[in-house]
Amino acid sequence: MNTRKEVLAYGLSFPDTYQDAPFHDDNWQLVRYKGNKKAFLWTYERDGFINLNVKVDPDMAYFWRSAYESVIPGYHQNKDHWNTVILDGSIPDEDVKLMIEQSYELISDSPTKRIYEAVKKIPYGKVATYSQIARLAGNSKMSRAVGNALHKNPDPDNIPCFRVVDAKGTLAGGFAFGGAEVQAKLLEAEGVKVSENKVDLSIYQWDDLNEELF
Repeated sequence: MNTRKEVLAYGLSFPDTYQDAPFHDDNWQLVRYKGNKKAFLWTYERDGFINLNVKVDPDMAYFWRSAYESVIPGYHQNKDHWNTVILDGSIPDEDVKLMIEQSYELISDSPTKRIYEAVKKIPYGKVATYSQIARLAGNSKMSRAVGNALHKNPDPDNIPCFRVVDAKGTLAGGFAFGGAEVQAKLLEAEGVKVSENKVDLSIYQWDDLNEELF
């Protein structure tokens, strides 16, 4: 992946993205996320190479810089949150793509992403309701979306969807990873008592009043 055309095509392969040239300069071509119009991929030619500016978690910023000499602090951007990737052929395509993907994930603001982040916050030995997660994800009316997102949980080891129950504390009959019996076993392993397929919310519900998620 050494050409601007390849990079832009990859950036535009992510959902709800579009290309932009905001500076009236064809050397600067950006890919933005439609949801908030923020750019997650900046492309420009500098010193004979195509350069990319990508957003990065501060902890990962230094990881990438130490891994490759051609990854440097963001050119003309915040050095803690942006990296510049110089496409000089020294970085494997898969890592260039991964850095672009990580930038997209940081910039995009999808409800599903917020749902997963909220579920990750449920403490060990506690449960939360679908409506509670919906509220924490920014829209108290999207309880159904919470259920859909958890049914497609891409990372059950880190997104503990078994800790989510309905408004009465009832376990999900269609729990995505094996049914209510599996959900009950996972909860009981954390000390949550399950009786007749329900948990007592007065005891086990997560108190999120002081929680700041986003």
